[in-house]
Amino acid sequence: MDRVKNSLDFNLKAYDYDLPRELIAERPAPDRHGSRLLVCSPSTHVHQQFVDLPDLLPAGSTLVLNRSKVFPCRLQGHKASGGEAEMFILSLKACEGLYQVLLKASGKRKVGEIFVFHQLKFTLQELGVEGTFWIKPHLIESAFLVFLERHADIPIPPYIRDGKSDEQDKRDYQTIYAQESGSVAAPTAGLHFTEEIFQRLKEKGITIAYVTLHVGLGTFRPVKSEDIREHKMHAETFTIAPEDVEKIQKAREIYAVGTTSLRVLESCQRSGSYPRAGEWRETDIFLYPGQEIKSIQGLITNFHLPQSSLIMLVSTLLGRERTLALYQEAIRERYRFFSYGDAMLIRKDNV
Repeated sequence: MDRVKNSLDFNLKAYDYDLPRELIAERPAPDRHGSRLLVCSPSTHVHQQFVDLPDLLPAGSTLVLNRSKVFPCRLQGHKASGGEAEMFILSLKACEGLYQVLLKASGKRKVGEIFVFHQLKFTLQELGVEGTFWIKPHLIESAFLVFLERHADIPIPPYIRDGKSDEQDKRDYQTIYAQESGSVAAPTAGLHFTEEIFQRLKEKGITIAYVTLHVGLGTFRPVKSEDIREHKMHAETFTIAPEDVEKIQKAREIYAVGTTSLRVLESCQRSGSYPRAGEWRETDIFLYPGQEIKSIQGLITNFHLPQSSLIMLVSTLLGRERTLALYQEAIRERYRFFSYGDAMLIRKDNV
């Protein structure tokens, strides 16, 4: 029986579940901290509200949050030769003046082809891997982010209103503590935090530490390998300021806010070191059942898509069967799912 369970833990289809369409949150709760919170461990669970979080964490513990900022990266325009086009900038980090993008347009894309977005021209310079392209904007690099801030859309996921964002999303799809632009998706567990929550955490003596991991599309790309162990995560870059490294190293109990924060902490744990001042590192860590997570005592996270690498990460802490059982409990209780939805506070059983 154990062998059967273990083999299912590596089977992609074993991470599937059915979600009623109406439980996908299209907007966040009216108050960020007004969402629900499923507090759980491998053996227990209880239904709470996110506003209760400061009372649910041990005094003297440390919360680690990802302060990366989502940048507007979706552009609507057309090919210079005619026909609509949509461009999705994957990173603000240029490589010899070129930016990696996804590009939707009629016909086959060709090197040298020109696209126009809000009167700015882009030339397709190279074909990339896995459906990506390298483009060159006819604009100096320092002005590119300014152009995106003025003309590009916030990249909400396609399962929220078909991915069509508006002015409200510019506020909603960003944590209140975001600092450095670079992510194409929000670290959504952090969307629940408010100044009131931070004040109550401070009063309880809970330390706040930050990491910066720029979220790329790789985190959300579907797992396609039937044996999940064959899945390869795309690398994402991260850094930690020296004062935050010190807080993390001194922490008695660490609770990661979001899967991105956990991936940073676990990457550092496994490498045995933290970034030096100003150093950026890459991580392609993929967490799934059978591995042991040693860097944290708990995780705050939202509910994730079926068969995603993120539900596999949660299953590393709770076990696959337990995770799916809790998701079914959340569905019965009419929790709201995904980026704008409700949250979980996952504790290890020994906490």
